[in-house]
Amino acid sequence: MEDLGHTIMHLAMPLFDIIIVFLNFLSILVLVWGVIIAGYDFIKSECSHANHVEAARHNNFIRNFLGSYVLLSLEILIAADIIESIINPTSADILRLAAVVVIRTVISYFLHREIQDALDNEETMEKLNKNK
Repeated sequence: MEDLGHTIMHLAMPLFDIIIVFLNFLSILVLVWGVIIAGYDFIKSECSHANHVEAARHNNFIRNFLGSYVLLSLEILIAADIIESIINPTSADILRLAAVVVIRTVISYFLHREIQDALDNEETMEKLNKNK
């Protein structure tokens, strides 16, 4: 039975390698796509907002939007690293996976906090504008 498991893993290794390469490539695509969209929104915002305070507020939303793409890209990388760590469990792979998870967790925490602060500020501004 143990030989059957090794045989299956040996036959599936090329498939897993292709999946890992695909996930790494997908991660890059997601990141580049987010940068393109954020760059386009930034240029459009700078050209359309005469009020610099409003432009700065919109830039914060663009930054948070880009951060969500960075997080998605990191999530995809984590999936690829988990698969790679399972099929080739070296200490270097496990350390890299741990580092990516820590980075993703820190970015996720601060991005979530920034988005919540931006939403709270937007609600406060709407209430102030209604009271005028």
